[in-house]
Amino acid sequence: MTTHWSQNLQEASARLREQTYAAAVIDQFVLESEPEESEQMIEHLGTAFPVYINFAVTGLDRMVRDVRSALHRRKREESAARRAVLDQMNSEMRETLTAMLLSCELAMSVPEVPAPAAEKIRAIDNLARELRLRLQS
Repeated sequence: MTTHWSQNLQEASARLREQTYAAAVIDQFVLESEPEESEQMIEHLGTAFPVYINFAVTGLDRMVRDVRSALHRRKREESAARRAVLDQMNSEMRETLTAMLLSCELAMSVPEVPAPAAEKIRAIDNLARELRLRLQS
C-alpha cells in the first residue's frame, strides 16, 4: 500500500481532507501534547482506521503488525456492516412484497373486477412472486 507521512498535525489534517486512507498511524505523544490540533485531525479521519502508537517504545516490526491487525479488523467490520445492511434491505423488501401479494389477493377477491384490471393485478402478483423467489435464493 502507498503510505504518506506528515510532519505535524496540521499537515496530517490537510492530507486527510484531500484523500481517503485505509488507516492512519498516530503518535500517542503528539495526541497528548497537542489536544486541540489532535481533535481537528481526528475529525478528518473519515473512514481511515486509527492506529495509536507510542513511537518512543514501539519498533518498526510491531508497528507493521499493529497496522496489519487494524486493517484486518477494519475489513471484518466492513463485511459485517455490509451483511447487516443487506439483511435489513432483504427483510424490508420481503415485507413490501408480502404487502403487495396480499393487496393483489384482496383486489382479486372484489366481485366483478373488470378483465383488464384483473390481468394487471395478476401481472403484478406474478412479478411480486418472482421477486420473492429471487430474494430467497
